[in-house]
Amino acid sequence: VSGHVWAIMGFPNIGIVVGATGTLVVDTGLGPRNGGTVARVAKKLAPNNELYLTTTHFHPEHAAGASGFPPGTILIRDRVQQEEMDAHGQEMIDLFAGRNEQQKELLANVKLRPPDETFDKEKKLDLGGGVTARLLWYGGAHTKGDELTFVEPDKTLISGDVVQNKVTPNIFRQGGTPASWIAVLDQVEKLGARHVLPDHSAIGNGSLVAQEKSFILDLQRQALQLKRQGVSAEDAGKRLTAEFQKMYPGWAIHDLTNFVKNIYTE
Repeated sequence: VSGHVWAIMGFPNIGIVVGATGTLVVDTGLGPRNGGTVARVAKKLAPNNELYLTTTHFHPEHAAGASGFPPGTILIRDRVQQEEMDAHGQEMIDLFAGRNEQQKELLANVKLRPPDETFDKEKKLDLGGGVTARLLWYGGAHTKGDELTFVEPDKTLISGDVVQNKVTPNIFRQGGTPASWIAVLDQVEKLGARHVLPDHSAIGNGSLVAQEKSFILDLQRQALQLKRQGVSAEDAGKRLTAEFQKMYPGWAIHDLTNFVKNIYTE
């Protein structure tokens, strides 16, 4: 991805940040077996480094593989994300395990380990050799506890679901709101990222941040216009899905109704 950042591309994309003395892994993969694979790759990149782990949010493909990492791995999360994990982590594991036999097998007997450290808004992690990972919580977007990782000196953003590459935004249950997502992106823009590693789409450059924000603002503006005209949220969602599929070619746009409903509610 950049000078000090590697990626395993999959479901989700995993970020690995390597300094002179420490390695930070961002996300685990689905279940302990995948977590173990990720940990082995991280150790192969830097065999003698201390190993750190963080997660972008509490969903199982991002966080349920923590127990596959070796003893001594230091797990760090933002406080809000951990609260979501405590409240709904096992529920989400059960949900994902019920989807198919493969996921059931991968998530069998998962144990959610507590973090070694939590933070409120920012944790700076010195990985040695001038490499610093800033773990950031700016507010709710896809979930309440979405965490971003910004790597210096690379100016690489590991963005979770907050910034994707032409994938429509999705607020999961009682996550953030359209306005809070925009407010998060306002803060992310100030970082001046040169490289972006999303979790469910292709690697891109810093322009992905403005692209994400522009899409949400456009959707918000048009949805509110339809609301003022008395169009129901359901009908507005269907209409805007069709219109945005034409307006944004190349985007993975399937159904904007959920996001439109969140705009109406807010």
